[in-house]
Amino acid sequence: MSDNKISLVELIQIFGQYRNNIIINIKHLQEDYQRTGVKRIRGVRNENGELLQPWLTTEYIDNAEYVDMGEFKFSRNTATINMLVKRRVKLTKLEDQTPTIEVAGLLVNDLNAFNNYTIVSDGKINVNSLQVKISSKKVFDLLKQKGILDAEEFDFRAEYTIQLDNLPLVTANSSYSSIDRLFNELAEIKVLTSIISAHLKKESDVFLEAQLEEFKKHYLSKNTYINFPTTNEYTDISEALANGTIDSKLSYKADVGSQDILNLSKLPSANKFLNRMYRLYDKETGEIIIKPSFEMAFNQNLAVRHRLLSSRIKITKVDELMQPIFDDFLGLEQNGIVEGILQKVEADSLAQLLQDKQTGKQIDKEEMVAALTVANKKLEQYVENIYQNKISPLVFYIGSTGLLPEQMKAKAMTADEAAAKYPNLQFSKNEQEGSFFAVGDSIISIYTKTEYYSKVLSASTDN
Repeated sequence: MSDNKISLVELIQIFGQYRNNIIINIKHLQEDYQRTGVKRIRGVRNENGELLQPWLTTEYIDNAEYVDMGEFKFSRNTATINMLVKRRVKLTKLEDQTPTIEVAGLLVNDLNAFNNYTIVSDGKINVNSLQVKISSKKVFDLLKQKGILDAEEFDFRAEYTIQLDNLPLVTANSSYSSIDRLFNELAEIKVLTSIISAHLKKESDVFLEAQLEEFKKHYLSKNTYINFPTTNEYTDISEALANGTIDSKLSYKADVGSQDILNLSKLPSANKFLNRMYRLYDKETGEIIIKPSFEMAFNQNLAVRHRLLSSRIKITKVDELMQPIFDDFLGLEQNGIVEGILQKVEADSLAQLLQDKQTGKQIDKEEMVAALTVANKKLEQYVENIYQNKISPLVFYIGSTGLLPEQMKAKAMTADEAAAKYPNLQFSKNEQEGSFFAVGDSIISIYTKTEYYSKVLSASTDN
């Protein structure tokens, strides 16, 4: 927490801003890389535990020494920073390495695969150094000014070593934005994006259903990302622990919630909440649909109503948060919540379509899917900006120091003390052992969870 040295967080921000001017020696990174989770391998296991591998595999097109610097992401509830490196690959048959050129009318001989490297894991440096080349003198001068480089002259041909393990993770005088009212905003957006994602689960604004089926057979997502099934390398965790191939560690989690809802994980999925509080039925026959889902919402013959709740169902603060958003989206009540959320991100087309639908206008399915897709992307980016700028840096500070920032004056509470003061809060098993801080109208919770990781060094990056 030194004040006279650039922090790792500040360096990562510089990397993020100038990532197009820096390339990384990927072979050096892989040589000493320690994975931070249990190794996963491609395939699925049958009932006997035998591994069934996919019929396709990938080959790197850019099998070079250097790759573009990846995008850096802060974890949302741990002191963890990941770097996502994009690599160009082609699909080939596992059996004979025959390349797959085309799928569903789309060329797939130049796809992107993403490898995730954990730079900081739970407040500990996981990558000691990066070997890089720099194409911009401006970036070289900036890193030299910050004390990161000791070379005298800029040379675009030279490889520079940037030490990460001698930097403080954060500085003692770090300042953080207020988190008041952020949780409710994030919770409302999460509810709406969950509804939208449930609609789009099997829909695409680009491809037909038959094309999506072809993609699935070739392990491609509807966004044409490679999506192989994976499973843990070890079928028996306890056996792997005993023979030393994996180990365990305590991971420190920090979450932001409200005085009624401890964190976003307490919100159920859209389809689960739909089944809890609503009924889908056939307009003509009145037949109730068993296991309703938002994928059925495009069926013009179906309608929705509130479920008649039994006295055994207790209405929670989560229900009180979610139901007005569902009611508004489903057209059961016009309270303006959904329109207000969509206006924040300028998702005007979806707002207009929902308004038209509530007036009884027939909505074209393709138009609705396109509007939902655009709105979903805008909402996700809006949430990502909030985390990157306001929440993740705070979580990283707490996770790496074990302390709240100095400007946040709050006394630690146990789960029992927090429950007594805020009776609507619900605690998981791990959270019950945590500490809780009331900061403004928010509750910050800090707790531990046991995580497992493979001890074997490997160049593979599916951690």
